[in-house]
Amino acid sequence: MELKEAARRVAEALAAAGVEAKVRAYAESTRTAEEAASAVGANVGQIVKSLIFLADGQPILALVSGANRLDTAKLAQIAGAKISRADADTVRTATGYAIGGVPPVGLASPLPVYCDRDLLQYTEVWAAAGTPHTVFSIAPESLARITGAQVVDLVVVED
Repeated sequence: MELKEAARRVAEALAAAGVEAKVRAYAESTRTAEEAASAVGANVGQIVKSLIFLADGQPILALVSGANRLDTAKLAQIAGAKISRADADTVRTATGYAIGGVPPVGLASPLPVYCDRDLLQYTEVWAAAGTPHTVFSIAPESLARITGAQVVDLVVVED
């Protein structure tokens, strides 16, 4: 299956970062963490959710394990700003991609990145690659390095 332009941009960004990661296209959707895990045969915790928030109105990127919910209060404390969820237009403007395919690399503009510490427990994680049908695998340490992410605890703790 030939890659769409958005997925090619992700592949180019990975290559430019010196990462050997192959962007893979699937017939089935990889839009949600559950769908991506099913498509690639991975644990849902190995799926990287790329979530765009606004910190005092400025876009930031949070990379969160598919098994977790992000705690916005923790993110606000870490970012030192009021946090709100970005709408679809803001996500597309900030990243160059639509919700459901937002990758952690190849973004339209550089963003502050916060990576959920839970992702580091895996040897391999899978992230969106620009479309709702494309993903790539990478070592989580490499992902944090190439995105310039601050590795932090972002997880909602369930009582």
